[in-house]
Amino acid sequence: MNQLMQRLAQAIEQRQLLLPLDVLLVGATGCGKSSTINALAGKNLARVGRGVDPETQQVSDYSLSQYLRLHDSAGLGDGRAADLQHAKAISQQLQQTCTAVGEPNRYYALIDMVLVILEGGLRDLGTSFQLLESVILPQIQPERVVVVINQADMVMKGRHWHRSLARPEPTLAAQLAEKSQSVQRRIQQSTGLKISKPVCYSAEYGYNLDRVMSHIIAHLPTERRSELK
Repeated sequence: MNQLMQRLAQAIEQRQLLLPLDVLLVGATGCGKSSTINALAGKNLARVGRGVDPETQQVSDYSLSQYLRLHDSAGLGDGRAADLQHAKAISQQLQQTCTAVGEPNRYYALIDMVLVILEGGLRDLGTSFQLLESVILPQIQPERVVVVINQADMVMKGRHWHRSLARPEPTLAAQLAEKSQSVQRRIQQSTGLKISKPVCYSAEYGYNLDRVMSHIIAHLPTERRSELK
């Protein structure tokens, strides 16, 4: 992971992006946003909910390094009223601005990228797709949106997951590949957004975290995000 952080730092400096790179995590309640932050950081930064109530009720930020800061948002799927409130908070975060050192009169958008985390064990991803279509894509360029699938160990309800090795067995690996292709296809049908195949990973077991980071690096923007989209 240290080598990937170095690659991220080099890419950010080469493209003269703002420091740190600010990435907003969005997804339904229970998809594992906080767990993903902790897994990528290698330590417990964000509180992880274990009950039925969502742990994160508002946007919180966590610095993984001087080059990367992750923003955890409230989960969707807890009722229409709560979803409207959370969607509004996400929208406001996407509109938040900042200035760069030496450029006090020029404003940039704070959030550089959006990492959409889907829950691998769920078939109904409509809430996340709707959030993409109605809140995220109208405010940030599609190329700044990255989609990943957490809880790879639960895609087949825990079956064919090798717990001691923390990786899928061949049957589950094939199912994960199919899941990735299906999500890619469904997102394009639902939102018109053509994305790269999402990475399937498990924050709990640390599986494929390096691929998640590589996925972020591969989709780094080429320039700073302007104040208006």
